[in-house]
Amino acid sequence: EPSSARVMEILEFVKLNETDPLYFDASYYVTPEDAGVKAYQLLMNAMEESGYGAIAKLTMHQREHIVVIRPGSKGMTLHTMFYSAEIRAAESAPVGKVELKDQEKKLAQQLIESLAAPFEPQKYRDEYQDNVRAMIAAKLKGQEVTEVAHPHLAPVIDLMEALKKSLAEKQAPAASSSAPVGKKPPARALQPVPAVQKKAGKKVAG
Repeated sequence: EPSSARVMEILEFVKLNETDPLYFDASYYVTPEDAGVKAYQLLMNAMEESGYGAIAKLTMHQREHIVVIRPGSKGMTLHTMFYSAEIRAAESAPVGKVELKDQEKKLAQQLIESLAAPFEPQKYRDEYQDNVRAMIAAKLKGQEVTEVAHPHLAPVIDLMEALKKSLAEKQAPAASSSAPVGKKPPARALQPVPAVQKKAGKKVAG
């Protein structure tokens, strides 16, 4: 039985701005027992003031995990972490190198500035789940329902063309959007590549 099966073992403290979210897996709220409230508050306050988070080891669901604990506005949050062997090397998703023109860099910065907003995750909704719930509600009322379409991957797009179009729409929303778009397939596009390797059971796939 690992030592972390009975108590969480803090291994070290690291700067939170140096932790890579790529390693984060599941998230949990951390609450203290009655006798540990003061120690909890002291640790949370110290981490909050120093900008450090704790790397710890504990056992959950019969498996030992490495976790990172960070302070929040209303308590501490724990994130289980992937082991480094579970993360694909960045080289598996090559980006390539191109020369960036000043005008292109300025365009990208303008787009970011025009769409900058506070982080408010509650305003984003899972439209597929909303449609499923609406379909179930309609079926319970005896109404005719149609199958909810599964989401499709977005088409491959030209990133520079998308930047220009987004910025133009943001700056002039009333302007006509009927400008012709070239039919030539784009040479560069955004393609998602899984960063976490698939696991067979509890083992990491080779």
